[in-house]
Amino acid sequence: MAHHQPESLSPPQLAAIRRSLTSGRAALTRRSLLRAGGAGALATGGLGALTACGIPPATRGESGPSDDHSDEEKSLTFSNWTEYMDVTDDGKHRPTLEAFQRRTGIKVKYTEDINDNVEFFGKVKPQLAAGKGIDRDLICVTDWMAGRMIRLGWMQKLDPANLPHAYANLSAPFRSPDWDPGRAHSYTWTGIPAVIAYNKKATGGRKVDSISQLLEDPELKGRVGMLTEMRDTVGLTLLDMGKRPEACTADDYDAAIARIQKAVDKGQIRRFTGNDYTNDLDKGDLAACVAWAGDLMQLQADNPAIDFAIPDAGYMISTDNLLVPAGARHKKNAERLIDYYYEPKVAAQLAAWINYVCPVDGVRKELAKIDKSLAENPLILPDEETAAKSHAFRSLSSEEETAFEDKFATLIGA
Repeated sequence: MAHHQPESLSPPQLAAIRRSLTSGRAALTRRSLLRAGGAGALATGGLGALTACGIPPATRGESGPSDDHSDEEKSLTFSNWTEYMDVTDDGKHRPTLEAFQRRTGIKVKYTEDINDNVEFFGKVKPQLAAGKGIDRDLICVTDWMAGRMIRLGWMQKLDPANLPHAYANLSAPFRSPDWDPGRAHSYTWTGIPAVIAYNKKATGGRKVDSISQLLEDPELKGRVGMLTEMRDTVGLTLLDMGKRPEACTADDYDAAIARIQKAVDKGQIRRFTGNDYTNDLDKGDLAACVAWAGDLMQLQADNPAIDFAIPDAGYMISTDNLLVPAGARHKKNAERLIDYYYEPKVAAQLAAWINYVCPVDGVRKELAKIDKSLAENPLILPDEETAAKSHAFRSLSSEEETAFEDKFATLIGA
C-alpha cells in the first residue's frame, strides 16, 4: 500500500481558492455562467472540506480492492460539469452518449453534479477517505484536484488494454503531466488555455501578442489586465522571460513576481481580474489582457473588435480530466467510455459543441465535416506549432504553494 501524507491548506492557498471560486477560472471558464451563482456560498462553506486537521489518505491501496462488476452489470455512473456534453437543441438528448449506449449496451447514468472542484471534493471525501465507494464510476475534475486525489490514493490505475484509442490518440502535450506521469490514472476531457486578448479599437488597430507588451508598452499604460489565477499570470510571465513553468525554481518565480510588481508600480496594469475582464475588454476599458480561451469565442461573436494572440514564447494550459474512483463497481465499463471519446469522429462531435481544446489526435478532418471554421480555430484544435507552445505549471508541494500564493496575494493586493 502506498503511503500518503495527510494534506491541509494554508491561508494563502485558501485565499487563492476563494478567488478562483468567486471570480476566477473555477467560476466561469466553461460554456455556462450557471456555475458562478453558487460561488459565494462555496467560498465560505465548501472550503471547510479542505481545512481543519488535514485530508486523510485512503485506507487502502491506490487501485483499491474494487470488485469490477462490468461483465454482469452493463451500466456505469458518470459525474461531470454542467454544459460539458453535447446535447440536442431541445435539450432532451445527448447524441454521443446515446450512441455509446446503443453500440455497447452499457446504460450510462449521466449526472451534471460537479459545480466546482472544491464542492465536489467535500461531497465525496468522507467515503473515499474511509475506503468506501462513492456510487460513481467516472468523474471529471481539474488537473490540480485530480493530482490531489491521486496522491491521496483515491483514484484507480487504468488498464491500457481497455483504452486502445485513448492510448493511441491522446495528443502529445497532454500525455504525461507531472501530477500523473504516463497518464496512469487519468485521461484529458478538454484543455483550457490562457492567452492574450485585446480590443483592436482600444489599441488603435495594433496587435498585442506578448507579455512584454502588456508589462512595458507605454501606449497600453493603465489599460492592461492580468488574471488573479497565479499559475496563469506568473506562468505566462515566466515564459516571456525564457523560463519553463514546468521546471521553474523559487528564484525564477521571485523574478517573475518582481517583474510584474515593476509594472504595477509604474501604473501599467489597471487591475488584476477574474472572469470580469470580459466586460472591460468589450468596452475598451482594458486595451489588452491575459484571458481564458473559453471566453473568447463568445466575445468575438458579440464584438468583432476583440482578437486574441498566442505569444511566441508560449501559453499556459490547464485540463479537466476523467478518472475512475476507488471502489467503482464498473471500472471496465468506464474505461470503455473514456476510450470511446478518443475516437476522432466522436471527439469531433463533442468538441464542436463544447468549444474547448480537444485532446484527441486525428480529429481535424472529422471536425471540418461539422464546421470548417472550428477545425481551423487554434483555441479548439491547435495545430502542431501551436500545441508545441503550450505549457503547464509544475506541481507544487504544499509548502511551495503556500509560499508562492502568499507572494502572489501581496502582488495583486488580495
